[in-house]
Amino acid sequence: MNLRRTTSTMKEIQIDVDKCTGCRACEMACSAFHSNPKFSSINPAKARIYVVSNEASDEYVTVFAGYHTKKQCDGSHFYVLDGKTYSECSFCRASCPKRDQFIEPDSHLPLKCDMCESTPPLKQPWCVEVCGESALTYSERQVEREEEEALEAPGQAQIGLEALMKQYGTEAVIEQLSRAANRK
Repeated sequence: MNLRRTTSTMKEIQIDVDKCTGCRACEMACSAFHSNPKFSSINPAKARIYVVSNEASDEYVTVFAGYHTKKQCDGSHFYVLDGKTYSECSFCRASCPKRDQFIEPDSHLPLKCDMCESTPPLKQPWCVEVCGESALTYSERQVEREEEEALEAPGQAQIGLEALMKQYGTEAVIEQLSRAANRK
């Protein structure tokens, strides 16, 4: 087994819940960036980020869309923050059949944070760009990984040619290939 080292860029958005004011500008910017055409509408239901809020106690937690799962979990844990009870679903990043969070309302397709990937690339995702309180910060770092080198498997054409050469000889196969090429 041959291993090779590769380097990739890890993109991350950090959330400082102590700085979040619950303004939801991140939700608006995300939905505007991902509207079609870009910036043509604002619909927080289409955002890949949302703010869980308890305005009575001035607590806000930002959650980004993660992966889609076809099966709902059996999570039944509850969290109490300053006297208000939240279900485990409130802080879950997945889109699932149990709830409509991170499901695109028109197409019903799952949404996932893509760090506002675009051409040309942005300096940072829009949610970070518009966060006036610096509750969201963006960073990139290089990560080294070891990957197993894939051995090139022979294709069907190569296998077929080798079988023909074994049966009829290399010169006969080359001669037939030359004739076929000249017919075209």
